[in-house]
Amino acid sequence: MLSDETRHQDEWPDPAAMSVASPLRLAMRRFVRNRLAMVGLVALVVIVLACVLSLPWTSVAREQMAASEQERADRAPSFQHWFGRDDQGTDLLARSLYGGCISLGVGLIAAAVSCVIGVVVGLVAGFRGGKTETFLMRTVDVMYGLPYILVVILLVTALGRHLWVVFIGIGAVSWLTMARVVHGATKQQKNREYVEAARAAGLGTFRIVFRHILPNLLGVIIAYATLTVPRAILQESFLSFLGLSDMTSGTWGVLAQEGAKDLSISDGQNWWVVLFPCLLLTATLMSLNFIGDGLRDAFDPKLR
Repeated sequence: MLSDETRHQDEWPDPAAMSVASPLRLAMRRFVRNRLAMVGLVALVVIVLACVLSLPWTSVAREQMAASEQERADRAPSFQHWFGRDDQGTDLLARSLYGGCISLGVGLIAAAVSCVIGVVVGLVAGFRGGKTETFLMRTVDVMYGLPYILVVILLVTALGRHLWVVFIGIGAVSWLTMARVVHGATKQQKNREYVEAARAAGLGTFRIVFRHILPNLLGVIIAYATLTVPRAILQESFLSFLGLSDMTSGTWGVLAQEGAKDLSISDGQNWWVVLFPCLLLTATLMSLNFIGDGLRDAFDPKLR
C-alpha cells in the first residue's frame, strides 16, 4: 500500500509545471466560457473553410459568363444559383467565396505587418526609454494624425489602382495601435523581478527583450492582432467601395460597389447583388471582433 505522503504527491501536479501552464490554461478557460467568442470562432471557421475549400470551383465558375441574353436577364437566386448572378451572368456565390479569400488575405497581411512593425517599435520604445522612446512614440502620434484615406489617395495617384498599393496604405497605419499597446505593456514588464534577475545575470538587452519580456506579452499581441484583421478588411472594403482599389480583384468591397451600381440601375429590384456579399462581410467582421474581444478579456492581466 502507498503511504499518505506518496498518495498526496500523486494527487497534486508538480508546482513548477503548474506555474508555467496555469496562466495559459486559465486564459483559455475564460475564452472558452465566452459564448460570443465561441460563436464567432465557429462562424469564422465555417466561412474560412467555405472560401478556401471552394477555391478550385470558384476560380473556374467566376470566369464562366452566361451564354444567352435570357440567362443574363433571369438572375434571381435559385436552386442552381443560391446567391443569384451578377449583371454578366456569373454565379454570385462563386464570386463571393473567391472574394472572401482575397479579403481575408488582406486582413492576415495587415495583421502580420502590425505584429512585425508594431511589436518591434513598442518593445524598443518601452524598454529603452529616454530619447528613443520619445522619438518613436512621437512618430506614432504624428502618423495617427494623418488620415489613411489621404495616404491611399496619394499612393493610388502615384502608383496606380493596384491591390498591393492598398496593402501598403493599410499597412502604413495598421501597426500604430499595436505599437502603443506593446509600448505600454513593455514599460510595465521591464521593472518586474525576472527582468532585474536577467540583468543581474549579465544578459544583453536583445535577449532580455525578445527572450523574456516578449513571451509575457504574447496574449496581448494575439488579442490585438486578431482585432487588426477585421479592421483591415473593413478598410479595404471601404476603399474598394470608393473605387480606390483594384476593381478586378473581386474582394467583398468590390462586389458591394458593383452591387450598389446594379441596384441603382435596376431601381432596387436586384437586391441580391448587394445583400449576400455584404452579409458575408458583416458575418466575418462580427466573428473576428467577437474572437478578438474574447481573447483580450481572457488575457487581461487584471483578471489573473
